[in-house]
Amino acid sequence: MINNTEISMQRQLKVMVVDDSILTIKKLEKMLTELGHQVIHTCKTGMEAVNDYPKYMPDMLTMDITMPDMNGIEATKKIIALNPDALIIMVTSHGQEQKVMDAIEAGAMGYLLKPIRKEKLETTIASLEE
Repeated sequence: MINNTEISMQRQLKVMVVDDSILTIKKLEKMLTELGHQVIHTCKTGMEAVNDYPKYMPDMLTMDITMPDMNGIEATKKIIALNPDALIIMVTSHGQEQKVMDAIEAGAMGYLLKPIRKEKLETTIASLEE
């Protein structure tokens, strides 16, 4: 369990959540807020994420892999082209290991498996800032 002292020692990140599932978006918003971060924008498609990224310039994105119109791997490539320092965590279901590897090659810094656990989200974010 994380305590308030640990939260205050972490940098608050402005996060963009990208997922075509409203349930996953709400779950990530809740967990990120509990971890002391701020969700500044959400998107339901990869294309929307690419278009909205320059407007919001989040510190970090969570990116679903499987979405309509543009998958998370293509969106990651396009966002990394805009900002090579973008911090992107892929969110995926079990059984998509090759897609996760493709996403890492595209520039993602880590990944989370659904169902997402708050503890895993916390350690993944902490590893990005090392």
